[in-house]
Amino acid sequence: MRSSLVAAGLALSLSSWVSCESKKAINAFKRAEALKPERVERQLDLPHCMGLKKRASPYLTETTQKFVVNGSAIPDVDFDVGESYAGLLPLSSAPNETRELFFWFVTSIMLIPNSGNVLTYMPRFFPSANPEASNELWVEQPVGVGYTQGVPNITNEMQLGQEFAGFYQQFAQTFGLENRKVYLTGESYAGFYVPYIADAFLNLADNVYHNLAGVAINDPIIGDSTLQQEVTVVPYVDYWANVFSLNASFTKAIHDKADECNYTTYYNTYLTFPPPSGPFPVLPDPFASENYTCDLFDDVYAAAVAVNPCFNIYHILDTCPFLWSQLGIVNTGDYFPPGASVYFNRSDVQAAINAPPTNWMQCTDTNVFGNGNATSTASDQSLGPAQDGVLQRVIEATNNTIIGVGNLDFLLPTNGTLMALQNVTWNGMQGFQSYPGKEFYTPYHPEYNGGSLAGAGYLGLWGEERGLTFYQVQLAGHETKAKHYPAGFTELPEYSAGAGYRIVELLLGRISSLGEAGDFTTQTGNFTGTSPIYLDL
Repeated sequence: MRSSLVAAGLALSLSSWVSCESKKAINAFKRAEALKPERVERQLDLPHCMGLKKRASPYLTETTQKFVVNGSAIPDVDFDVGESYAGLLPLSSAPNETRELFFWFVTSIMLIPNSGNVLTYMPRFFPSANPEASNELWVEQPVGVGYTQGVPNITNEMQLGQEFAGFYQQFAQTFGLENRKVYLTGESYAGFYVPYIADAFLNLADNVYHNLAGVAINDPIIGDSTLQQEVTVVPYVDYWANVFSLNASFTKAIHDKADECNYTTYYNTYLTFPPPSGPFPVLPDPFASENYTCDLFDDVYAAAVAVNPCFNIYHILDTCPFLWSQLGIVNTGDYFPPGASVYFNRSDVQAAINAPPTNWMQCTDTNVFGNGNATSTASDQSLGPAQDGVLQRVIEATNNTIIGVGNLDFLLPTNGTLMALQNVTWNGMQGFQSYPGKEFYTPYHPEYNGGSLAGAGYLGLWGEERGLTFYQVQLAGHETKAKHYPAGFTELPEYSAGAGYRIVELLLGRISSLGEAGDFTTQTGNFTGTSPIYLDL
């Protein structure tokens, strides 16, 4: 799972590949055992006129020279990505510090104004003719994943947040990025990471290195997995019945079981606007029983795979053939073609980005929460941030927190995230008082890249109350999968890159709301044409 971080004038993203997270929360991800689908490779048709403007860099110094990456020598990237830096930096300035995180800092590659930034999990390069394009930093964390060095010595999210805050200070000092506003973003298990890292920044009360200005997380696990998955699974199947195509007898059986397990009553009682006051009752963990009677989620998952053998838990519209990622497998059983290589495990790639020789994997087999014990079976000891006040503190401190979902995500359905938020009190009230159902507008744009398209128009719904924005994108899934590009992870809504871009604009204060019907702040002009069919959209 991954998380990312953005600072004004700098964009940082964090990649976090973890095998042993919170025991309750990680159950949510153990479901993702279905095979992945294969995407069709397409040749990027990049305009030849797009060139990178050379200018004096404020980041290139005697100290940073050793981190320089040759932008025209990145394997399988057939254009110069421009100025970038990569390597390892420690978690602290202690002389005996052995723990280091790997970063890749890329400048001027994203089409965002000079004070803004956008994040990706793995840098996905687009040559830009815009001299004021934004910067990006990608970071692997915590210790024990990817190219990171040292022995993991944490057991919970508070310690993880403190470690990352230490690393970020080292990075900011190295590249002269003090006194910057910081925007933290991520997805999936970063629903744990991001709020806890944000809370660690806030606790330091240090605007020189840790001036948190906003948070955005999508498709997150933020609370109890029973509430976020089990309670919502039958209504989710009902909504997407034509996609799941499950037979009548099975559908009746899961409805009956939802009634017996109190899921139906719970859903109807607590997914209301405003919600009932006070903490919601905690439902029994279905895995605590011997026969898993109330584990409806896995019942539905097994039936979905029987109907559609290539069912994608992250994006339910996928069908056969299986997709696959150049970044390798995530879950046991994922498809990876014979003879294919994991991009970041290639020696030529590692040499190009100053990475240490490593057997790089998306999901580590190291227990990052084992406190240095290689044989430990311990997991993340922290509660979800929606359960212990962490998320509340972040919302109230920033008044710029964005949480959203893709409606095609089966792993963490939309209403599960929304119900978890209805159980949180922030800025004096509990939950959303009204359903967040305003139309989410994504601007039209002139680019047409056959390998990476982005929709436009009204793509979802949103609402904002008391410093928290919630959004949903109808045709987005869970996390974005690589599409045969050497570094193909992007963040924010899957298959809806334009919506993700709009969310970043909101996070950085470039637009007033997700309902603002105007151009992207980095592009202006009439891109819809004059046909009535466009004018009506």
